[in-house]
Order: sequence, then structure tokens, then C-alpha cells
Amino acid sequence: MAIELLVTNSALVIQGDPLAGWRGLSAEQRYNEPGAGQVTLTAYPEVMAQLQPGNRLMVIRDRAIWMAGPLEVPQDYEWDLEGAADPGVVTVSFTDDLARVAGYLTYPEPAKTWAAQKVTADVVRKLTSTSETIIRTLVNENCGPGALAARRIPQLVLDTVAGVGSTRTLSTRAEPLLDACRTVAVPDGLGFRTRQVGAQIRFGVYQPRDLSGSARFAAGLGNLRKVKFALSAPTATSELVMGGEDPAQQVAAGEPANQRAYVEVTSGAQAAWYRVEKLVQSSGKTDADGELTQDGVLALGNDNPQASLSTETVDTEDLRAGRDYSLGDKVAVVLPTGLTVLDVVRRITLTAEDPDTGEKVTAVIGTGDTTTSASLVGTVRQLAYRLGQIEARGR
Repeated sequence: MAIELLVTNSALVIQGDPLAGWRGLSAEQRYNEPGAGQVTLTAYPEVMAQLQPGNRLMVIRDRAIWMAGPLEVPQDYEWDLEGAADPGVVTVSFTDDLARVAGYLTYPEPAKTWAAQKVTADVVRKLTSTSETIIRTLVNENCGPGALAARRIPQLVLDTVAGVGSTRTLSTRAEPLLDACRTVAVPDGLGFRTRQVGAQIRFGVYQPRDLSGSARFAAGLGNLRKVKFALSAPTATSELVMGGEDPAQQVAAGEPANQRAYVEVTSGAQAAWYRVEKLVQSSGKTDADGELTQDGVLALGNDNPQASLSTETVDTEDLRAGRDYSLGDKVAVVLPTGLTVLDVVRRITLTAEDPDTGEKVTAVIGTGDTTTSASLVGTVRQLAYRLGQIEARGR
């Protein structure tokens, strides 16, 4: 497959000829977070002229945009009389356009400038709708077409409505925009992304697919490279969520003292392990619309039994990233023990040494961080038991 690199400005206007003589390309797509990429180039004057602050890099694979976004480190230049090419080399680090969205906070009153926000401490932006609508609204009013002119990301528009997600409520105040988006995306298993289409950067929400019946990875299929797993105890089994405001502080400020709100959310893991309590403070929220319960459920996602399963796969002719599966899709991994694990595609990385030596595409299924799915915890336990039995027989 042919790979082409093009530089554009923030308005998506191409700045010159395709970059030639590149090497060491890596472009990694990431699920619900900005991607990351790097490439090394010979520092010809015409190349350096394109690598300017504010410009973007497009990685085009087989005539389709694999990844596109701003240059994070436009020029990391090096010259060495002994070994470098005559003009030296320049290493470029880049990301995708979701990084631009990640650079924003949620304004309590997005129609006003920061200096014009209300001075009362309890002002929050509260939204009740489907999770997709909430995410689209947050992006639109903070950095999209509906935002203040000074906050709009050039060429950013909202993608077609997917019609996904359930009804939820979100309260947010000056928090990272993508964190607020993830709060409502995670319970519904939704993904969000940017993609360049013509002269537009489209932000959209989507429902990943369950491809576990058709997208399978196994050593025998030639598309499974590595498997790692770990299991540890939960850090909390009972999330003690406290909402409302501190009555003492409200009285001191001359305001009416509102009552605290308390909700306990308990994990099923408590029966298998033991009780561990953790305080979750959700200031300014009540459970009238389920916000405190939602915060407790989200906290359990981090505190449940820590089962980490990470696999690395590789593209084959029968199963290709972007064509047969994408970020967020659930796929099947057949482990060397014979156990089949179903998990989500978290990262997909395109690498190539140079334009002439071909490419390699690998995917990370599961995560090297902690994953807390109850079914995954059970799978890891089975895997640990089987490996223990294999080791015992080998003695």
C-alpha cells in the first residue's frame, strides 16, 4: 500500500508537494483520545518551509486519510558532520485533530467570554439528553461552529447525527472538554472522533460494533503477535458518593444551607473479594436525575478488580484495520491456551521504515492499563489457572 505525507495549514490548504525521503513513520490512532505520530525527514529547505507552527500533517494510506492533525513538534532538527545527511535531519511529532478539541475547557456559560462568567461559585453547565446529544452540544458550544468566535477551531463542524446513546444528565464546570465527553460516553460504550473530509474537520459520535463473530485473532491465523495479562484486587467495592454543597461553607458565605445528598454504589466484586470503601465527592449534584449514581458507577470502573489484558495483532489479507474493524469495535482473541477473549480495539498503529519497504499495521486489543469488565476478570482468572496447570505439568 502506498503512503503519502502532505502538510496543510489550519484552514486545510495544502502547503507544498508531498514530503519525500521520509523514514521511521509511526501514526497511532487511539480510541476516544488524541492519536500520536512521528516521522523523520531530510531537512531540505522546501521541507523546513512547510514544517511551521500551526500547520498539520496528513498521513494518506491507499488514497484514504489514515490520520491528520496539528504538528506538536514541527522541528526537532539535528546535524552531524559524521553521519547525518548534508542538510541534517528533522524529526516531526504530530497528533490528530481530536487534540485540538482536547485543548478546551467546558465553560459554565459558553455564550459568554471567560471574564464575563457569573461570579457565583455554584454555576455549572447542566445538560440532560442522550449521551450523543450531550457530547455534540459540549463540542459545538465550546469549540465548534456554535462557540464564541475566538474559541472556534478552524474548519471544525459536527458530523452526521448517529442517533446513539441513552438519556443521561451531565453537570460540568471548567473541566477538560474530552473528560466531560467521556463521562457520558463510557456508560453507553460510545466512541467519538474527528475525521477530515475535504475542507472540513468533522467531529462525530458513533456506536462501535460487535465484530467478535467475524474479526478473530489467533496465532494459527498469523495475526496475533503478543499477549500479556495481570490481575489484582479491587481498590474499592463500595463507592460512597457525597453530593450537594458543604452546609457550613454555605452559611459562612451568607447563603441558605442546602442538604447534603448521599448515595452508595456497591460492586458485585465485593462478594468475591472483600469490602473496601471509597469516598467520591460530587459537589453541586443531587441524585434526582441519577448523577450521583452515575458518578459511583464510573468510579467503580476504575476501582473494580484490576484485570489487564493486552494483545498485539497484525494486519493480514483476510483481516485489515480500517476495512474490517476500527477503533472501539469488539473483536475476538484466541489465546495460546485455547481460551477466547472478547475485547475492544484501543489502538491501531501504522508504521513504515520508508516509502519503499512496505508498511506494518498493528492493533492493541484491551489495554495495558487496568480494565474492569466483569467478564474480562473471569477470563483472566481462567487464563491464570490454565497457565498454572500447564506449569505444574511441566515440572
